[in-house]
Amino acid sequence: MANPFPLRIESRPSAQSLIPAHEQQDTVFAPAFALLQNAIAERVFPAASVAITHKGKLVAKKAFGRFTYESNARETTPDSVFDLASLTKIVATTSMAMILYELGLLDLDMPAVALVPEFAADNPRNPEVSIRMLLTHSSGLPAYEKLFLGAKTRDELLAAFATQLTADPGTRTEYSDIGFVILGVTLERLAEEPLDSFCRREVFGPLRMLHTAFRPPATWRESIPPTVDDRTFRHRIVQGEVQDENASVMDGVAPHAGLFATASDLATFAHTMLQGGRPILRPETLAVFTRRESAPPGATRALGWDTPSSPSQSGKHFSARSFGHLGYTGTSLWIDPDRQLSVTLLTNRTWPDCANQAIKQLRPRFHDTVVEALESRR
Repeated sequence: MANPFPLRIESRPSAQSLIPAHEQQDTVFAPAFALLQNAIAERVFPAASVAITHKGKLVAKKAFGRFTYESNARETTPDSVFDLASLTKIVATTSMAMILYELGLLDLDMPAVALVPEFAADNPRNPEVSIRMLLTHSSGLPAYEKLFLGAKTRDELLAAFATQLTADPGTRTEYSDIGFVILGVTLERLAEEPLDSFCRREVFGPLRMLHTAFRPPATWRESIPPTVDDRTFRHRIVQGEVQDENASVMDGVAPHAGLFATASDLATFAHTMLQGGRPILRPETLAVFTRRESAPPGATRALGWDTPSSPSQSGKHFSARSFGHLGYTGTSLWIDPDRQLSVTLLTNRTWPDCANQAIKQLRPRFHDTVVEALESRR
């Protein structure tokens, strides 16, 4: 499909290219890299890939471990492609929302039922749920539902429209995959285009994120670490297909999960955000979406993005203006505009199952060590 808004990108100044400068990475980031090596030895995850950008330069691009814990498993490389899990929410779905907002098509305070009347269902409070609430996880929808247990197709799974609220809209924050499913359908109807093709044309293509995709082709499979030995739902090793079961029923293209990418591609995306969003966004748009919302009380979410709380998985050094997100499979992306810093960490911590939660302790220590390494070089 041709770009229906060709002048939107072509008329904008291009962002400065990300400059490779990782020749000294093993010296500069030795303590941070040692943390990852130790984590692999302690079976926090078998595979990891890191990309760090700082002041317009790609200062680290490094892979660790093997796809699984077996000694003969394939080695991870910087070109390994990971299941991003909930990083899909920012790289794809929130990007789509930002672009539609910039085009004047998306009203953040519009009720979701304006485009998805099915969402009204039998709940009289559902019409109060706005796009802003879905983006900030304050809609009152539950965090998660095992919709895949009763659905065999995307259409059947979208019975999420009938999911009952667990709180009054706008009164509390509860991170919700269900909310993002409804948000994604709303955006697709507004754009009159599926999420994957929209993002391929408007985000991944312009940024030359050549190893980022929903439903990665079969030729990529050997470059993708497996995420889980699924013995209860799919009854197979999940490799090259989305780990999230609800997203799997949605044929791998879902607003909350399903995107695959390399750490390098995410570094490119992060660099774009640090350049004010150019060429895919205006700085003013990015500022609206990455600024922490003031409601509900005590909220730490921005629009689609998360911001550092206390304690934070970004560690203790990322500035208050930072924004980022985590993914269930052991992925994360944090961006600090004050330091002109981004840190991408991709792992498959869900292998062979989802029981190990040790990454929650490792991840903030890793971010702290990265920042301290850079600041010691001043």
